[in-house]
Amino acid sequence: MAEELSMALCMTKYKAHALIAHAEGLVDRFPAVLGLVEAGAVPMASAVAVNDAAAWLADDKAAVVDEVMAGRLEGKNPTAARRSATSAAARADPEGFEERARRPREDRGLHLHHGVAGVAGLSLENAPVEKAVAAYVCVDRQARLLKTADETRTLDQLRADVAMDMLLGKQFGGEVKAHVYLYLDALTYAGLRNEPAELAGHGSIPPSLARDIAAHPGTVFQRIITDPADGQVVELGRRRYRPKAGLDELVRVRDRECRRPGCTRPAQFGDLDHCDSRGRGWKDGCPTGAKTLVGLCRADHKLRDLPGWRHEVASDGTLTITTPANQRYTSRPEPLGVRGVDRAGRIART
Repeated sequence: MAEELSMALCMTKYKAHALIAHAEGLVDRFPAVLGLVEAGAVPMASAVAVNDAAAWLADDKAAVVDEVMAGRLEGKNPTAARRSATSAAARADPEGFEERARRPREDRGLHLHHGVAGVAGLSLENAPVEKAVAAYVCVDRQARLLKTADETRTLDQLRADVAMDMLLGKQFGGEVKAHVYLYLDALTYAGLRNEPAELAGHGSIPPSLARDIAAHPGTVFQRIITDPADGQVVELGRRRYRPKAGLDELVRVRDRECRRPGCTRPAQFGDLDHCDSRGRGWKDGCPTGAKTLVGLCRADHKLRDLPGWRHEVASDGTLTITTPANQRYTSRPEPLGVRGVDRAGRIART
């Protein structure tokens, strides 16, 4: 269900799963809290906070929390609602609350959150509290050492810079190299025009920021040739500071992101899937070529093999996905910038 909902609402599967979980939880386990939302007494965000805080409870314990929170939720913002619901859940099931404190560590993970205007965030979730606190203290201590009289950065900025340097390995005297695909037209790179650039997996960024990224000493230049009619990538230049690009890289550069509607995982980290206008895959005899390959993240690549799913690629590159519910969704790589103008793609290492 989450896969279909994510395409219908054009959102990630992670968000679709969360939306379904919130809906099921409020309807089935916290009806009194949901009633306050329907009456306009509390915002949906506060009700969702209650569901999140008490989702681990058995149904009979959840009913207790539902009754308690129905009498105390009004006037609370989502943060206060979550704290209050956590307290109510702890009292409803003390032993389970002890176990609850240990269980989330198994779900720990690092997540990337894209912002606007060329910024993003990293969050380390469900880390052991003792390690998270120790890591913060380590970063904070180093940041405070750098906060000299002539240092213009704030402590928050220094903490962010120190943490990023540590993640990139700079504290060990080196730097982890990573590929980041940046699409920047040649005239904008030269400062003769100010068209927004595109960072794969993130979206548009200001031209000044793109030029700063392109100026990185580890950047590799490569020419990208687009179709004058629709801006689609048709060829990669062969002169570059690396071996010539093959079909694999052409498709990844063209698609930029996973082709399933709603998914924004960068194509360079996913798979290439064979698909033609008859829905054939590689095992069915689909030939290999730029027009029969599409970039899919690993999860969406596996989805294609499940019963009821069908993928077809038209001659113009349009991918059509038919779901088990017989819903059809299409995607096509966004054209690169201004039609009729070649783009200079830069693969920046950060």
